[in-house]
Amino acid sequence: MKFKMIHENYNVQDLDRSLAFYSKALGLSERRRKVAADGSFIIVYIGNDEADFELELTWLANHPDKYNLGDEEFHLAFQADDFDAAHKLHEEMGCICYENPSMGIYFIKDPDGYWLEVLPPKK
Repeated sequence: MKFKMIHENYNVQDLDRSLAFYSKALGLSERRRKVAADGSFIIVYIGNDEADFELELTWLANHPDKYNLGDEEFHLAFQADDFDAAHKLHEEMGCICYENPSMGIYFIKDPDGYWLEVLPPKK
């Protein structure tokens, strides 16, 4: 039996703000969207041409409060083909939340507080 990872879900407060962030910070764009007939939710799947894996952004009409992310001990990881340029962009955006130079990695935080790891290309 085989399993293929296909997506991860993040619930977001402001869908447009999140879509703009993921587009600018990581080059992810909308692939498809599901809108509830009653307007109670919108789900947008975003991704890029580098992988089939998608990030599912879910906006819920009846969830006005900030999401509780616990201890923020989870994250998605992205490998940048140009690590230095990615770091410069994220510095300019002000979204770097943690750096570990000895490991050669850093993390950025999205508008809802989700952490995203950025790694250099494999050598």
